[in-house]
Amino acid sequence: MGIFGRKSDETDATSTPGAVNPDLAALTGDYTIDPSHTTLGFTARHAMVTNVKGKFLDFTGTLHLDGSDPAKSTASLDVKMDSIDTGSPDRDGHLKSSDFFKTDEFPTMTFRSTSAEALGGDDYRITGDLEILGTTKPITIDLEFNGAAKDPFGNERVGFEGKSEILRSEFGLTWNAALETGGVLVSEKIKLNFDISAIKSA
Repeated sequence: MGIFGRKSDETDATSTPGAVNPDLAALTGDYTIDPSHTTLGFTARHAMVTNVKGKFLDFTGTLHLDGSDPAKSTASLDVKMDSIDTGSPDRDGHLKSSDFFKTDEFPTMTFRSTSAEALGGDDYRITGDLEILGTTKPITIDLEFNGAAKDPFGNERVGFEGKSEILRSEFGLTWNAALETGGVLVSEKIKLNFDISAIKSA
């Protein structure tokens, strides 16, 4: 489907990268990410045998969506690192410490998009700069558009699911501990996942 609405299965099957339904340009505009209906999550491998999942609870973000030319769409996100939540207060405290995020010194993680593209069907890709611990690196996020609707309060909403991966050492997150059986306590690769609901500005 296109970024601003649903198309039939037949249309999806023949869609080409960059194809946009011109009837859907009405959803072009500026949107504010709704924190109460959005999840910014991550997954790290722990002790080589299981996954630890976490999320951030305090963040702000905006989107500019262009229904006629998705390449003109943009995204911006600011995340309070003290809001990290993995379900374990002790682990969260360690993640906020100087071993990891140093939240006293670097309280915010930011993302600023630099380009966007339509891949065809429901799929889009956004590239941008992610800053953690004062280090900025480019990342690419693959997005799936989930639809658009007006909620019971009259808000025009759009929804996206996204995923990406980073290597934490590239951002200076190098703390680890060796395991007696081999390997390390925390994985180098971190999976990022997003479930985003955004409200159109009046």
